[in-house]
Amino acid sequence: MSKQCQILGTHASTGNRVSHSHRKTKRTFSPNLQTKRYWVPSLGHTVTLTVSVKGMKTIDRIGIEATLARIRRNQNNNR
Repeated sequence: MSKQCQILGTHASTGNRVSHSHRKTKRTFSPNLQTKRYWVPSLGHTVTLTVSVKGMKTIDRIGIEATLARIRRNQNNNR
């Protein structure tokens, strides 16, 4: 499974770890991903999504139905 939010597309980015002596080495910044189950009334079952915390707030704001429609629309555009 990739380290990417299914809603927002947030993914791991890279940067530098800087020591006290100011030496730089590469590191990754991982997003705060959570595996969350949502009940979808129109489908009649739960859907498991890997979402960031900001993605959870998006689901709370616009609803799970609109969020799933957005995911389907993005998948069709990427094909």
